[in-house]
Amino acid sequence: MGTDTVRTDAADEAAGRRREQRGWYFYDWACSVYSTSVLTVFLGPYLTSVAEEAADAEGFVHPLGIPVRAGSFFAYSVSLSVIVAVLVMPLVGAAADRTGRKKPLLATAAYVGATATTAMFFLDGDRYLLGGLLLIVANAAQSVAMMLYNSYLPQIAPPEERDAVSSRGWAFGYASGSLMLVVNLVLYLAHDSFGVSESAAVRICLASAGLWWGGFALIPLRRLRDRRSTSADPVAKGPSAMGFRQLAATVRDMRRHPLTLAFLLAYLIYNDGIQTVISQASIYGSEELGLGQSTLIGAVLLVQVLAVAGALTMGRLARTYGAKRTILGSLVAWTVTLAAGYFLPAGAPVWFFVLAAGIGLVLGGSQALSRSLFSHLVPPGKEAEYFSAYEMSDRGMSWLGPLLFGLTYQLTGSYRDAIISLVIFFVIGFALLARVPVRRAISDAGNPVPTTI
Repeated sequence: MGTDTVRTDAADEAAGRRREQRGWYFYDWACSVYSTSVLTVFLGPYLTSVAEEAADAEGFVHPLGIPVRAGSFFAYSVSLSVIVAVLVMPLVGAAADRTGRKKPLLATAAYVGATATTAMFFLDGDRYLLGGLLLIVANAAQSVAMMLYNSYLPQIAPPEERDAVSSRGWAFGYASGSLMLVVNLVLYLAHDSFGVSESAAVRICLASAGLWWGGFALIPLRRLRDRRSTSADPVAKGPSAMGFRQLAATVRDMRRHPLTLAFLLAYLIYNDGIQTVISQASIYGSEELGLGQSTLIGAVLLVQVLAVAGALTMGRLARTYGAKRTILGSLVAWTVTLAAGYFLPAGAPVWFFVLAAGIGLVLGGSQALSRSLFSHLVPPGKEAEYFSAYEMSDRGMSWLGPLLFGLTYQLTGSYRDAIISLVIFFVIGFALLARVPVRRAISDAGNPVPTTI
């Protein structure tokens, strides 16, 4: 009888875990449309056109009295949104760890972001300041929500299931982004048939991403459950102090594992380059190469599809050559791709699609292998703490790339110079990662060293 009870309890626990995992996948399904349709495709060119409508004769807008080239406004807004997210994430993370109630915080971040995205429907005329504000709110909320979303993974999946569960979440996100891009492409190309202007079609696409995000977020919010906090550390100085104390404590602990910290530094630099290419590619395509919105949507759709194939291919390469060598190879590919992008002829969509294919083939694998390699460098029992720092690193340097892109354009007036300036992130990231002895780093962290790494 006792054995039967244990078996029944184990089966019930496994069933409950699978239910939570299926709910967890749907948050990626919900929010990935924002990343693809809004941040990658529509908002950059559209907000730039709105800023240009408000610009003076020299092509400058003046938010808070500061002269900014209209073409740099989107990049600066993305950069500022990341800074806001980095300031907010330690506070929210501390509150989540202290109370054990992640779900209300996830709901708040998700619906703040979804509401700001839906409100982009009202971004018309010369309302560039409204667009910048909504972008800052939506992008910061998305970052905070993703931090909370990722923190559920150790709770809903045991170590042996974690890679598969994480990969399915990525797959759900890519599928969702691809599906909505097809719908957006139909609406944009046939906007006259639907009786709406091109501007209205873009604003409908932006707003629909917010509605999709908010609607499908209900599924994970119903299925995920909070766990009681085991922290016994009272917050004498309030959640703000605790948030930054915890972040400082994590960094101090990482100093005991300098090779793990060295990998994290390399990752945050080359990942900043990756994130900037993703967010600024549509601006480059529309403003420098003179490509239409339908071409940009098709290119991003190609990236989404090939990112899945690229991730699987790079995963197989990693099994043969090791994750570190495969990541280093992907950074070389990123550098070559950007160099090729600098020389792309204007008005040639075929070559832009070739460039998109190159990005897609290295995008998914670069990020997936970086996460899996970092997991080997985390000391046992500190997974959640270190992955919180990993998420902070993911977002924490991602303001520098858009800032460099915007400054380069501001100083030179050339998007070609702006896009080639991003090569520095991949070159420095390659150099830093190449210096990390990953086998010794894994051993020093107290983990078994895989045969191929």
